[in-house]
Amino acid sequence: MKQKQAFSSTISVNPYNNSFYTATTTQIKVADKPQYLKEQYAVSYLKTQDFITTQIALSQNIPEEDISDAIENKIYEELGLDMAIEYQISYVEAPDSASEGNKNYHVFVVDPLSIDEAFSGAIEQIKYIDQITPAPLLLRTLYKKEIIEDNGTHCFIYFQSDDAFLTLYDDREFLYTKSLKYSFSQMHDRYCELLGEQVELSEFTKLLSEEGLRSSESENQQYLIKLFGEVFLHINDVMTYSKRAFELDRIDKVYIGSEVGAIVGMDEYSQTYLGLDSSDFDFNYGFETEEWYIDQMHLLMQLTAQLEPEEKYECNFTRFYRPPPFAKRASGQLIMTVAASIVVALIYPGVYWTLDAIEGLKKSSLETEYQALHLQRQDRENQIKHHTAEMQKVKTLVQNEIKALDDKKSVLTKIHDVKVNYPMKAKRISSLTKDLNKYKVKLDEVSYSENPETNEKSFTLRLLSSKDKRITNLIEWYTKTKSSQYRFSIKEIKFDEKKKIYSSMLKVVLR
Repeated sequence: MKQKQAFSSTISVNPYNNSFYTATTTQIKVADKPQYLKEQYAVSYLKTQDFITTQIALSQNIPEEDISDAIENKIYEELGLDMAIEYQISYVEAPDSASEGNKNYHVFVVDPLSIDEAFSGAIEQIKYIDQITPAPLLLRTLYKKEIIEDNGTHCFIYFQSDDAFLTLYDDREFLYTKSLKYSFSQMHDRYCELLGEQVELSEFTKLLSEEGLRSSESENQQYLIKLFGEVFLHINDVMTYSKRAFELDRIDKVYIGSEVGAIVGMDEYSQTYLGLDSSDFDFNYGFETEEWYIDQMHLLMQLTAQLEPEEKYECNFTRFYRPPPFAKRASGQLIMTVAASIVVALIYPGVYWTLDAIEGLKKSSLETEYQALHLQRQDRENQIKHHTAEMQKVKTLVQNEIKALDDKKSVLTKIHDVKVNYPMKAKRISSLTKDLNKYKVKLDEVSYSENPETNEKSFTLRLLSSKDKRITNLIEWYTKTKSSQYRFSIKEIKFDEKKKIYSSMLKVVLR
């Protein structure tokens, strides 16, 4: 359904965190009590985890009216989709895609059940949604509204609570998108793992929004730097793949942001780590508002709703259409038929009296049928609400059990480390040092270290002896008898003139 001038305002819906914003052409505000309004256009989006996207090529010789069926058949075949499920499939033609007799299309595939589940709460409040667009396609409005005026290849990276995505636009047109594995929820789990303790997700996002990558606490800074090092390593891998897949010479600009606002230092970190010109994903959309920050997805949805139909990508996955105009409904047609019959009956009472009576009987029959169907619909709606509430309770119980299980696993891991790893270290040190007296070598110091990047575990022994030969003999003995367990290395043997003694640092790496 296309937006018409009759709509006086727009409501944007984020079904994943149940947030709503209403806007006119100049102002935007939170909708505290969203409800259905006839003159209000409703727009929403699909996160990247809720759809599959790919690019396919079709022959230019396929007639326009057969393209939809050809794409559907090819998608089911190439993606190995379940033939028993009637997926919703939409597509946009790639610009300048005609080559070697083919045309390329960006195809988006959605399981209808995932749409019903994601939007069930929103539909209870506003009844209908006119437009549901894949999140990456909303970015086109930045170019159509001249918010971004430059051409070239641009990369957009956006982090949300339960999703994160990377999208490429080339010469102002959609090129590629990928769901990243580092949403705020996943970052939070990894941060708690590095920190060694559990913190609330809200505290983690608050830390990012208020202090970013320049945290005043050195411990937080240390773990955030390591966390975002892993995040940008993943992003760099995705960029490398996309540049190779689409034969891109370069990426001219990176815009990076999140639903909690700009993260301090993120653009600088991106520019340093990726070596690309980076800035905040935070644009001036031209709305007046009293909010200190609005999720960029809401602003993009609002601007997309303002575009003319030919300026948007024709990719609408809504399943929640408004009812047709009164004249096109069955009940409306019935009423108009009855009214026409009455008028005709009044004009020609003698001729059309029988027809009027027949229409009256039809109306009565249909009204009786309507009442039965209405009761049936109410009963099913009540059942759906009941099952939805029960399902939510079960989900809450499962989440609580998972959290309790994670807490227990963390405790058991720590206990295992104390009971297993510590005795192991002592046993190995005892094994290494029991032959020192035999070679008249003393142990002055011993240390243990682990390298998480290479998974290398090693001891470092500081050996002392009055003769350097004794140290070399000891190392030779170790090499002959323990090389299957350890790898030994030594850089030098030093002589202390004052103490008249030789010393050396022996590194023992566990195999």
